Amino acid sequence: QVQLVESGGGLVQAGGSLTLSCAASGFAFSRYAMGWFRQGPGMEREFVAAISRNGGNTYSAASVKDRFTISRDNARNTVYLQMNSLKPEDTAVYYCYARIGSGSNYYIYWGQGTQVTVSS
Repeated sequence: QVQLVESGGGLVQAGGSLTLSCAASGFAFSRYAMGWFRQGPGMEREFVAAISRNGGNTYSAASVKDRFTISRDNARNTVYLQMNSLKPEDTAVYYCYARIGSGSNYYIYWGQGTQVTVSS
């Protein structure tokens, strides 16, 4: 079955960096787009970044553009989120997702999330 396991979260001071990883299994990783969402305290889940199946195209939310970088290693079935210049408002649970399917016939699978806390 599809499994997505995030790691790399933790506590960091403002201005610091973290790299999140999402190890995927149970599907043909290199065939599908992947990405990250986050959910802050009392907030709805919001899009952070996405990457195409071969890594040639990436997309980022305006709030993280130029600070966060998404990448993937298809040989390791892993997607990464490099987060620099972290701000207290980046505090959230970060979720990896896999968009599995094609066209309008797809399903979104989620990981369990990893907590990122940025102290001021």
